[in-house]
Amino acid sequence: MQNSAKMSLLCNTGDWFTLGQGNAFRKIELYAMEWPPNVNLDNMIVHAAAYGGPIVVMKDPKSFIKIESGISARPMILYIFNCVGKLLSSINWDCGVLVRVGWSDAEELVVVQDDGTIFIYDMFGNFVHKFSISKDVTDVIDARIFTSASGTGVAVLTSNLKIYVLNNIKDPKYRPLSDLLNFSVGLTCWEVISRDRTTVCLIAGHGHDVTIARYGDNTLTSIPVTMKTEFKTITAMCASFDHQHLALYTSSGCLWMGSSDLKQKYCEFTTGRTEKPHQLAWCIDGSAVCESQAMIISFSNLIMIVGATGESSIYTYDSSLSLVQEMDSVRVLSSTSHELIQKVPNSTSKIFGINISEPASFLFEAHRKFRERSHQSDEYLCLIQSKLPIAVADCIEAAGHEYDTSTQKSLIRAAYFGKSFLNGYNCDDYIRMCKTLKVLNVLRDPNVAIPITIRQFYHLQPIITLDRLVFRKYYGLAIHIAKYLNILEKRILEHWAFQKIAQDKNDDEVARKIAAKFSSADLQETMSFANVAEKAQQLGKIKLAITLLEMEAKKKLQVPLLLKLGASEKALIAATQSGDIDLIYMALLEMKNTTALAKFHMTIRRYPLAQNLYKKYCQLNSLSTLKDIYSQEDEFLAQAEITLREALQHDNLDATIPDVSANYRRAGKLIEAELSEETKKLIKHQKLLNDKHQKEFHGLSLHVTVRKLLQLGDVRYAEKLKNEFKMPDKRYCWVRVQTLAENFQWEELEKISKSKKSLIGYEPFVEVCLRQLNVAEAKKYLPRCSEENKLKWYLRAGCYVEAANIAFAQKDIDSLLKIYDYCTSDSSLMSTLESMIGQLSKK
Repeated sequence: MQNSAKMSLLCNTGDWFTLGQGNAFRKIELYAMEWPPNVNLDNMIVHAAAYGGPIVVMKDPKSFIKIESGISARPMILYIFNCVGKLLSSINWDCGVLVRVGWSDAEELVVVQDDGTIFIYDMFGNFVHKFSISKDVTDVIDARIFTSASGTGVAVLTSNLKIYVLNNIKDPKYRPLSDLLNFSVGLTCWEVISRDRTTVCLIAGHGHDVTIARYGDNTLTSIPVTMKTEFKTITAMCASFDHQHLALYTSSGCLWMGSSDLKQKYCEFTTGRTEKPHQLAWCIDGSAVCESQAMIISFSNLIMIVGATGESSIYTYDSSLSLVQEMDSVRVLSSTSHELIQKVPNSTSKIFGINISEPASFLFEAHRKFRERSHQSDEYLCLIQSKLPIAVADCIEAAGHEYDTSTQKSLIRAAYFGKSFLNGYNCDDYIRMCKTLKVLNVLRDPNVAIPITIRQFYHLQPIITLDRLVFRKYYGLAIHIAKYLNILEKRILEHWAFQKIAQDKNDDEVARKIAAKFSSADLQETMSFANVAEKAQQLGKIKLAITLLEMEAKKKLQVPLLLKLGASEKALIAATQSGDIDLIYMALLEMKNTTALAKFHMTIRRYPLAQNLYKKYCQLNSLSTLKDIYSQEDEFLAQAEITLREALQHDNLDATIPDVSANYRRAGKLIEAELSEETKKLIKHQKLLNDKHQKEFHGLSLHVTVRKLLQLGDVRYAEKLKNEFKMPDKRYCWVRVQTLAENFQWEELEKISKSKKSLIGYEPFVEVCLRQLNVAEAKKYLPRCSEENKLKWYLRAGCYVEAANIAFAQKDIDSLLKIYDYCTSDSSLMSTLESMIGQLSKK
């Protein structure tokens, strides 16, 4: 008992109180408030953001306010403070009647006006945006700002007792709840519950029933609330932070605590007070055990804390106060102090609880005795030797739940002391907790004033916590913490740049500072200027945005934004430098659509890659545009080729040949020009032939045209074309031989072979005959074939006897062997071949 008393004194357990067996709670003072003189909470409405967020204070319109001399106390001023009471900003409200103020999950101030308009401000009083719930909503009398699965939601109640719900102010789509609501005797209180992606409203009127209104329901569900103590109406209602629990307060001063679906009652408690409470707030610890939850009721200058088992405790204050529900605690704001009430964590109870014999408690005491150089330290260690790992873990965990730095150090040192006796101990949890505590202590410092618990820190995650520091413009601190926790500080630097752009007037200086800061940042990847430039563009600082974009290294980010800003030529330069064809086309097409055509063509002339790609684009999509470009550039060769290609596509070659020929001559391509002229002549002949033979000659080449004439028997015209176009004699002869064989004009073929020496030899004669399967005709020309080819053609004609004689004469054993393989059915020839092969082999 003596040791427990010493530990209680050391660790501020004097502010502990119990609400039933094993349910210990504690009240911790976070800050001494530094409200300005004109803030008197007795006449104020106070709403604080969760997770140690900012506080908005406004004068209660129902109160009569005495104005002190020299102090502005206009009825509609919204003051925004941090958690220590330092003024951050103020908003002069002259838009209309305020119905409700609150905070979003992004620490933005949400203001609901009586005409259904919702205004959003940041914590520094800067207007963000506004929107209207619906044109049908114009007479709001009350509202609720709540957390849903989608984000921050708003529910409004109109004068005709209709309820409209928005589940996410970032995507304002309203839903009217049931039209069946009918409270002819009046509505006394209501609350919003959002669970499992479903939002319902609990409504109480005069009587004992609670009505559940849900979107899409055809009928209303009314659940009667039964209590031992008689009451007329339910006057107040409160849902827990996680929407799992519900509290009802009756006109007779009785408190009902239970589940939010009203199916389970934890307890009912008679407060003994007749006035309506100022606020109700759940103090939960996130566990599913209902007995560990508590309800805090605030009156004018006291709070009553009621446990789920019916136990209670009371604290009094010198002034009015306000309650702030958190995920694992409740914060109490008064004129002089900012306090935290929470259930004592299990790990803390194991060490500092009364009459505790847990391993962590003995480890903590062993360390304390060790520092006193007492031999009792070893005795305590011997008691927990087998449970030392558990004791170390509990000390580490308990340190995280403490606000007092001396207590944190004592617990961390005890854990360090204990782990030194463990072989192979994994220090990850210990190191992580030391880092986390260092960050939490910086956040809780009065100069920063973000008093979050370790559970809240883990729930938000470090990156969100850093974002909240950035929103408060603690850029240096955020960067230090990011480096300490090995988190990329890219977002922090970007937000700093956003603020610079928004606040500083000298654009050149802003660009210089941002470039210097981004280049000096020690990051794994290069900072991007694109997001910052886009922010500058949104603020109308186009010149600054372009300047920043010119420093962007990633062309895929740079080019689209430059085009969006109207700097099309800069975008084209960046795209050509990247070599990315898609980017170049993007810049070209956008520039073409936004620039005068003449200027566009003059601009792209300076960038050959872009111009060539544009020509390729025109070649596929607009030949007329491409021809204009070639004409402007005096590219005669290209003009000739495109004109020729277009003529072939549209089958009007005869009309365009003169232009093609002229352009080839201007380009110095004389051969192509002559070919064009000859093509013109050939087309002229083909037109005559079309009419003469009633056959289609148009589009045929010279070779095919001559061949077709020979097939038709018009030898004279074929020879005319041959002579006019200087067709080689060998080619003409070969075509003539082919056509005669195809027409089976064997006599004419023989006449040609005998008329004079063949220019192409006689092998083609043999070949065309064999192609028509006329071996007899082929034999006429075989003897006239050249000696080196004669054997081959005799074989192809199947004249094996003659082939054998030629092979024997040429002493070609290999050819004799080949012939031997071919004539297996002719025994006489085989015998002759064997004799020939034998004779040659002996030699």
